Amino acid sequence: MHSSSATSRLRLLPLLCLAAFAGTATVVTGCKEGDPVGMGDVDAAHTPTMLTRDVETLISDSGIMRYRIVTPIWYVYDEVDEPYWRFPEGLDLDRYDNFFRREASVRADSALYLKNKQLWRLDGNVSITNVMGEKFLTNQLFWDQRMKKIYSDSFIHIERPDKVLEGYGFDSNEQLTRYTVRNVSGIFPAGAFRPGAKKADAPSPASDAEQNDNDSTKIADTK
Repeated sequence: MHSSSATSRLRLLPLLCLAAFAGTATVVTGCKEGDPVGMGDVDAAHTPTMLTRDVETLISDSGIMRYRIVTPIWYVYDEVDEPYWRFPEGLDLDRYDNFFRREASVRADSALYLKNKQLWRLDGNVSITNVMGEKFLTNQLFWDQRMKKIYSDSFIHIERPDKVLEGYGFDSNEQLTRYTVRNVSGIFPAGAFRPGAKKADAPSPASDAEQNDNDSTKIADTK
């Protein structure tokens, strides 16, 4: 009886994908079916309700394609006080605009999604590229879909066409087009991190911010 129930819920997993993004979302290419999880006398907090393998899914919101998720394995924990999803072997996520143009690409070694809070936690080698081609590298990043913001308290490395920024602490909108580096540790020329290049002396964070009054990036040095 438990096995049949688990298998039925597993077949509905592609439909559950929508909860991470919007109530009106629809999955148009589903996840590959995986293995049902036994529901005997187990610790629900440490045993997934279901899992699926080799996931490659497109998700639409109000008829518009918005997201593409690729991951080797997807665990769902629904029988806990705070339901969550785990992606322990990495996650690739692309976000699209109204014309199916890619707005951002997200890569991480592992990921966790808290369903009720609509909060993503990305861990490991986290890499995000925005629509302007800027690259954001860090060890941990949070994406709060309810508040529509992205943030990190970890070291952040940002590669822009004109310069490279490094610091600790980071806040941004969901599109990564307006962001703040809280504690700047260095500002370098764009080619400073290419193979064989030497780091130039970093200019003062304050003077650099003054030269970019019209820039979408705000540099907050609170040290």
